[in-house]
Amino acid sequence: MIAILYICTGRYIRFWEGFYTSMEAHFLPDTETHYYVFTDSETLPVGEDSPRVHRIHQEDLGWPGNTLYRFRMFLGVEEDLKNYDYIFFFNANYVCLTDIGEEEFLPAKDQLLVTLHPGFFNKRSAWLPYDRNPRSSAYVSFYSPKAKSYFCGGLNGGGTVRYLKLIRDLDRQICEDDRKDVVALWHDESHLNRYMLTQKNYKVLSPSYAYPQGKELPFEPKLLLLEKRRIWDLKDRQPDMTGQKRMNGLRKYLTFPLDYFKCR
Repeated sequence: MIAILYICTGRYIRFWEGFYTSMEAHFLPDTETHYYVFTDSETLPVGEDSPRVHRIHQEDLGWPGNTLYRFRMFLGVEEDLKNYDYIFFFNANYVCLTDIGEEEFLPAKDQLLVTLHPGFFNKRSAWLPYDRNPRSSAYVSFYSPKAKSYFCGGLNGGGTVRYLKLIRDLDRQICEDDRKDVVALWHDESHLNRYMLTQKNYKVLSPSYAYPQGKELPFEPKLLLLEKRRIWDLKDRQPDMTGQKRMNGLRKYLTFPLDYFKCR
């Protein structure tokens, strides 16, 4: 069995129907798939009655809270997730275009799974958008010999034991930054890329599994990333905040107790 983690708070609920119906039609046909849907919507457009769809109430944390604190969201269902063989996170705007089988997608149970970023698969290491801020827990030096591949934050996962460790470790990193009033350059994606430099056993998917809508890449599109700006202007969701001002703005909308941000 596998668990799919999916966040669709606020307007992102619009993507759920396309994601769910396409995944049910094409994704891992011989594997029992459960969906953990983190949303502030009271109902889901489709799948509400399925015993494999688990709706988790999650307040809309705004930008960048919904992405930066996603690992903390997942820890809220950690005990449930331990019952699965694999766990995978998908961005809300994914749709599955073609049949994807177990052999091509699933890593070994002791492996993590990451996806090459479609915008940087052919870039030299110096041009990869790692967080170069030494104060950040996601910091990667320009001179790091291991920093040769850059992974997108929208699709990752792995065997349950390995991925739950990743979730806990990255949540701890983000907590450390939060105490220092530091926000990683690309939020969870920056932390993921820094973390993967410390890992050895993982499977890498090509940009076929993160194919941006409207782009032409030298890969066969299998999992498509819909262009969100065709539905709304994301600039309306991104306040002009940096550093302490940004974090203070985020905390206004968070419903967690203060010790929620402390590393355990």
